[in-house]
Amino acid sequence: MKMMEEKSKPKNFTSISIPTTLYKKLEEKIKETEFTSVSSFVAHIIREYLAKMEEEKEVFSEEEEEEIKERLRALGYID
Repeated sequence: MKMMEEKSKPKNFTSISIPTTLYKKLEEKIKETEFTSVSSFVAHIIREYLAKMEEEKEVFSEEEEEEIKERLRALGYID
């Protein structure tokens, strides 16, 4: 029963203003895709961008991280 309740809950949305010319260009472009609306396309693009930003948020490069691990191993902090 809980699953049905979750499905019936309305999603919360907000509006974002973009230039009308941009909206119209996007509207034309999504006709060639699986997106059913400009809003769904824009939400998808924003999610992808945010995910990319999170990936770029790395504090250390892989090389730096490995160097730190080697130092910690040498000091006996990790195996």
